[in-house]
Amino acid sequence: MPDSGFRSPLIDFFRRGEVASDVRLLAAQGAIAPRVHEQVALLLLLSDDPEPTIARTAQATIDDLPPRAIGRFIGRKDVPEPMRSFFIARGIDPVEGAYADDEPIVEAPPEAGAPPDETAADPKVLANLPVIQRMKLAVKGSREQRAQLIRDSNRLVCAAVLSSPKLSDSEIEAFARQANLSEDVLRVIATNRAWLKNYNVVAALSRNPKTPTALAMGFLQRLNDRDLKQLSTDRNVSEPVRLAARKFLVKAKH
Repeated sequence: MPDSGFRSPLIDFFRRGEVASDVRLLAAQGAIAPRVHEQVALLLLLSDDPEPTIARTAQATIDDLPPRAIGRFIGRKDVPEPMRSFFIARGIDPVEGAYADDEPIVEAPPEAGAPPDETAADPKVLANLPVIQRMKLAVKGSREQRAQLIRDSNRLVCAAVLSSPKLSDSEIEAFARQANLSEDVLRVIATNRAWLKNYNVVAALSRNPKTPTALAMGFLQRLNDRDLKQLSTDRNVSEPVRLAARKFLVKAKH
């Protein structure tokens, strides 16, 4: 499959093959993408989809992309080289410094509704928005909106939150502490090398009972004695994690 060189939790979600055919078809039409980087990356990925209809749709969408807009986009410094090379090979030259925003090149379909209120943070209001709008707010909305949407029942929306360039380290720490998040969200956080450089994230994931046990146990060797001691008596975590924490403590004393 064409590798765009662009990675985000949303793109990884598609790459793992966990997205239903109807959603992949929408993405192949350019509809499932809160910002331009994800849109182009998904189109390249889906142009080699195992389902011929989806692959043909993605290829047709790529063929219909306006060359001028693509040229301006691939002229950006934050566009991965494989993505830029793909379009250069199609005869499109980069135009530097001409594409300033992150809006998708292909517009969302009319059924997506009016643009979402970027100040709305009421859970009921957000829950009633179409998926495409929730994804857009997940990437471009406020901190308060991300705090609500990370608990969305739709995994694509959660992946969009974790793909937001506005996401801060403190938000990731807060997510890692929340036991009411889905295991999928915690697994994404627990396998992101950049986020795991933050000790507070590692410690929070270790203590979170929803973190997959194997991942939580893998973090114990990085914890200090104080956190290991607390974890060894924490009844909220699984017994294997508590026992492993005790073993690390014993080992540290010898």
